Amino acid sequence: MENTGVRNVPKKKVVWLALNAKYSHTSLAVHYLRACVLGSEILELTINHQLLDILGEIYERKPDVLGIACYIWNIELVKKLLKLLPKAMPDLTILCGGPEVSYETGEFLREFPMVQAVIRGEGEDVVRQLAAQDFRFSDMPGLAWRAEDGTLHNGRDVTIADFDTVPFAYREQELDELKERILYYETSRGCPFSCSYCLSCATAGVRFLPLARVFRELDTFVAHDVRQVKFVDRTFNAKKAHFLPILQHILAYSPTVRTNFHFEVAIDYLDEDVLQTLNAMPHGRVQLEIGIQSTNEQTLAAVSRVNHWERIAGHITRLLAPHNMHLHVDLIIGLPGEGMDSFHRSFNDVYALHTDMLQLGFLKFLKGASMMNLVDRYHYAYMDMAPYEVLRSDALSYGEIRWFHSFEAVFEYYYNAGRCRHTVDWLIRSAEQGDAFRFWQHFTDWWEGKGYHRIGHSTKALYGYLLAYAEEQYGIAGEKLDNLLRYDALMADGGRIRPNHLNWNMQKYQSITAPFWRSSRPAAYIPGYRFTNWRDNRTKYHIEVFDYAVQDASLQQQQTALLFDYTGRDVCAVPVSLPSMEHSAENRG
Repeated sequence: MENTGVRNVPKKKVVWLALNAKYSHTSLAVHYLRACVLGSEILELTINHQLLDILGEIYERKPDVLGIACYIWNIELVKKLLKLLPKAMPDLTILCGGPEVSYETGEFLREFPMVQAVIRGEGEDVVRQLAAQDFRFSDMPGLAWRAEDGTLHNGRDVTIADFDTVPFAYREQELDELKERILYYETSRGCPFSCSYCLSCATAGVRFLPLARVFRELDTFVAHDVRQVKFVDRTFNAKKAHFLPILQHILAYSPTVRTNFHFEVAIDYLDEDVLQTLNAMPHGRVQLEIGIQSTNEQTLAAVSRVNHWERIAGHITRLLAPHNMHLHVDLIIGLPGEGMDSFHRSFNDVYALHTDMLQLGFLKFLKGASMMNLVDRYHYAYMDMAPYEVLRSDALSYGEIRWFHSFEAVFEYYYNAGRCRHTVDWLIRSAEQGDAFRFWQHFTDWWEGKGYHRIGHSTKALYGYLLAYAEEQYGIAGEKLDNLLRYDALMADGGRIRPNHLNWNMQKYQSITAPFWRSSRPAAYIPGYRFTNWRDNRTKYHIEVFDYAVQDASLQQQQTALLFDYTGRDVCAVPVSLPSMEHSAENRG
């Protein structure tokens, strides 16, 4: 694909460094910068690399200029790296950019004298100009730099007025290599909202790419079978004339297309046209991230945010109904005025929607965000270093914030990992009168009482913990829990995890299930089924017999055989008829 925009080829060798949070991630920023400066290279590593290994990787490439992308997840590692670079490569020119250095830039340059310059704001135009003058620094918008006499020139931060001048970030010949990773992409910059906790509040207005260009670039991702394209548009549905045609273009792809498209949306602003389009998407084509943050109206008003809760809940319920997409919602712990009781209500409001993921984040005090103006009013204390998380406020003590970290960890192990959903839902209904927060609160207290917040855990062990907790806390019979947990284990993690302490019955019913698989009966449940060999069969399918109707909310005692199918995007479990099951079981003793 042909990139747009003016680019230049410097004589100096330029390397753009990204330290990503995970290997599966890519850095959109360094791909943009490489596209703007022909002949430059990128080096993508992760924050899990050892410091000396990072230094060695840079040294091997022998750059004259090193540009480092600085973000909240990597800035502390970047600071350590900066202190080593001049010792290993004394002639290296170091250029930093990104949100972590675009604010309080003068302080950063004074603390790290080895850094010659900082790009402030959006950097594509700046690096084009720098390339044209072979990375000799001078006064220009968007550049803070250090003169030879040590004088600091603190240029203002900039935005790109015409977003279409920014080139396509990815080289088509590299997409086959990158396709199994998450590729970040954007069709707009800016946000129509001004939430105090977000850096987007510092930028006015929204700029869009032309639709024809967006369609071409999405087609390129699809042609290379990219696993996931994650849009970083701050609010994807900011302008219907822009985003609805994109959704319709994605909908029009062949059902065989496997690429998943991830968007962050303000779901209360979707209308009927958009809801119908999303409901019509093929399974797994789209996933949505929905920032709810709180359902306390006073808390939301304090951070300049408005949620239309009834619309949010109604739209989420409607989008969940076809089971064709993953919905991810967010809550923030530590917002102004949101103490334990208020968060209890917000959590229960959102939990009741039963979305695929409920992400619990902690309020951050980002450089440049207007949240900093609320520190004194709400008596906030927060971390001075990344990730700048809240430590206490007038609504939450440090002890409560610390406890919420355990709460979030437990919730991640179970709910957000898709584990033990049916068991937990049954416990919430039967033992906690429907109060989801109270269940997770009590489970977290028990978890900490056992000291589990101090150690790591295997997936198998998690089932045992929940079993022990329910027996101790509620006095529930182990037989019911065993049935629910076996069902949950087979529905999660591709059915690969079989906790040893559960009563699996593969051997007990083998004389019944083996003839079933060899007969014509499986075709009634699995279209196109054909037996090949036992190893293949065990990988794709499993039959488990339960003493309770585990798929029924009432959990009635009723012997039920379920067939688990692992061949699709999601696990499918359907009741099957196994003739003479009871008689055979009795004969086997």
